[in-house]
Amino acid sequence: MKQILQNFKTGELKVEDLPAPMLRPDGVLVRTRFSLISAGTERSTVEVAQSSLLGKAQKRPDLVRQTLDNVRRDGVRATYEKVMSRLSTLKTLGYSSAGEVVESDCPELFKAGDRVACAGGEYAHHAEYVFVPKNLCAPIPDNVSYEEAAYTTLGAIALQGVRQADPQIGDWVLVLGLGLLGQLTVQILEANGCNVVGIDLSAEHVARALQSGATAAFQRHTVNLEEKLRDLTGGHGFDACLITAATKSNDPIELSGRLARKKGKIVIVGLVNLDIPRSPFYEKELEVRMSCSYGPGRYDARYEAEGIDYPYAYVRWTENRNLSAFLQLVAKGKVKVSHLTTHRFPVTQAVDAYQLILGRTQEKYLGVLLEYAASNGKLTRKVTRSPQIQIPATAVGRRIGFIGAGNFAQSYLLPQLKRVPDVAFVGVANMNGPSAKSVADKFGFRYCTTDYHDIISDANIDSVFIATRHDLHAPLAIAALQAGKSVFVEKPPALNFEELHALTQAYAEAREKKSVKLAVGYNRRFAPLSLEIKQRFARVTAPLVVNYRVNAGFLEASHWLHHPQIGGGRIIGEACHFIDLAQFFIGAEPVSVYAEGFASSNGDATLPDNVIATIRFKNGGLAMITYLANGSSRMPKEYIEIFGGGMCASIDNFVSATFFDSAKKQQLKLPGKGYAEEIQAFFEGKAREVRDLFSPSIITFEILESLRTRSASIEPAHLAFD
Repeated sequence: MKQILQNFKTGELKVEDLPAPMLRPDGVLVRTRFSLISAGTERSTVEVAQSSLLGKAQKRPDLVRQTLDNVRRDGVRATYEKVMSRLSTLKTLGYSSAGEVVESDCPELFKAGDRVACAGGEYAHHAEYVFVPKNLCAPIPDNVSYEEAAYTTLGAIALQGVRQADPQIGDWVLVLGLGLLGQLTVQILEANGCNVVGIDLSAEHVARALQSGATAAFQRHTVNLEEKLRDLTGGHGFDACLITAATKSNDPIELSGRLARKKGKIVIVGLVNLDIPRSPFYEKELEVRMSCSYGPGRYDARYEAEGIDYPYAYVRWTENRNLSAFLQLVAKGKVKVSHLTTHRFPVTQAVDAYQLILGRTQEKYLGVLLEYAASNGKLTRKVTRSPQIQIPATAVGRRIGFIGAGNFAQSYLLPQLKRVPDVAFVGVANMNGPSAKSVADKFGFRYCTTDYHDIISDANIDSVFIATRHDLHAPLAIAALQAGKSVFVEKPPALNFEELHALTQAYAEAREKKSVKLAVGYNRRFAPLSLEIKQRFARVTAPLVVNYRVNAGFLEASHWLHHPQIGGGRIIGEACHFIDLAQFFIGAEPVSVYAEGFASSNGDATLPDNVIATIRFKNGGLAMITYLANGSSRMPKEYIEIFGGGMCASIDNFVSATFFDSAKKQQLKLPGKGYAEEIQAFFEGKAREVRDLFSPSIITFEILESLRTRSASIEPAHLAFD
């Protein structure tokens, strides 16, 4: 399928051939007919990507701060590789489209052939096919065209701004900024029985606002503008001012303060500077309200991605209901959009459309639509990059397929795989088509796909690497093992005992038929400092004590890692890493676990992410894992102490270590967290026993059980893998 993408590093815009997305739960697969370019938002996005590295830093200071935090936590080299990897990704564009449902996972709402308007910067891209969750789709009324429906997301943004203003019939309302968003706002307010006045820098936009039904409209620099506007309201001022402009200037907020009536409302819809002058806002007791995108539900993953609606009686106008309400306004002729469309481009000429909104031509524009063929050709989820790529004979056993190529895989696993001799990159699967294409190009995979079955069933693949979200680790690993593939699965290998035992059984059955390997991404035991310290304690026969402090950092409640069914929580999802390393040093099976902890003051996050766990091992060794999410990001993440046999050692964030014995103190500098070494060990067939491989996950399950029951135990049956 065709989709417009931008390389964030170079800024290049290009229409690419990509694999179509898969249908996912609680959503629909849509064949796009029209999509609307949101000139203000998308121009800003494209301009950031086309700026220099310094320019990107100036425009995104939040990312600069994030990078500096990464340097402190992971070091300069690791951070540099991560930044370069993310810069070279392909970015999607677009968030407002309309098309026809071709597949549905919610037949009670949508079926194949239904016409729908689609929303969401994560979903409604400028692409021939898009997957959209059910709460971001709305049925198109029979008398509304696809072209008109493509405006729906912008219309919902305008509608939410109007709702925030809460206008009454007869109110005087000022709209500052008469671009596409402002034009739609004017019409919605006029349909609400308001007296609407518009202001813009552009004479063309002013004229079009009058055509849209504004009572009056003026250019910003009209002589005696403020006096004329006060006269319109009988000297009282405006009941509400809606700022729909996009500017760094402070003029819109200052002008609104001067023109609003006493106790009036100022609603911020567009992206504007908000240096609020105290005097007029204080003296008039003005109320400033923010309008969040297209309404309640925006930025809530449970609402948008999982389809969990808000109760109708308590949240009357969600973003989905705003989408439907706007379509009804269009259907009834209360809002007209045809006069707003100035340009149409076939999707194959999308780059020309962006040249227009970037001001590279002299043409005036407002509504810019991309048009897609009615059939859009055959739906394909696999795109072959280079059929001519030959797999060398020496690659047998090292022909890899990769499932789940997100930021982690691109920053840590794939660069290391690229350095391994004789590895053949056959296929990469990712839920996100642009990401799959980007990774295929960057690392030289023969093909990319959005359907993981293509990887599992490929006879040319020997080993499957799995780096998806956690809920897919066990199911995909089981499927790959059943297909006779060796498997490298990122941690955690499973989210519960049932998955873990199913994975154990699949591995045992696969080994009976074929010599396959199974590895879990516990890289820290392969780190140079870990291996060095392990060697220094090798002759100690007395039990060791390991004290492992993890300054994990705060995660928002909405982060997928907190989701019990998707991420499993931070203890299952990440603490297994540190448990594995402690077990590596102690060298024995766990026999009991006791834990205390609490969840951060983190909204709806209910799973604990501040935990202290004490683990006793069969040889008498002890490990204390202190996993904390309530600290400062300025402190390095990991600090490990090992005691035993008259010796001590400490590892400081895998950058340096200190070793003490009766004779001396020694400083060690061997940076690295073991990613390269664990991959090399996988290909060399250095398999771990299943009991050893899976016990870190068992310990995490028992930690949660201990937190629940306030008791300490590990069921012997849970370790019975033989």
